Amino acid sequence: MAMQFDTPEPPASLSPPLQALWWLQKGGLQTGPEWERAHAICQGAEGTPAFDRVHALAHWIEGDRSNSDYWYRRAGTPRQGADPSADWAAQVAALGG
Repeated sequence: MAMQFDTPEPPASLSPPLQALWWLQKGGLQTGPEWERAHAICQGAEGTPAFDRVHALAHWIEGDRSNSDYWYRRAGTPRQGADPSADWAAQVAALGG
């Protein structure tokens, strides 16, 4: 399934981690209101690996590498790729998006 970003909200059919990833991409993989929405979704399920991995990506986007590293360790997965867009694509693929 290819994600579409021409709507104001993510499709309800997406799992919450995919919704968080949708918000990150909708915001251009930058900090801002969409990043805040993604971060809130991740914080709502801390301790769940899929959420923790998206949380890690959010902090990588934010530029907080040490916090990002912490969340990747909690998720049990390393960063995928050399930049946030590569990791975003790997996470979407892993979650079936």
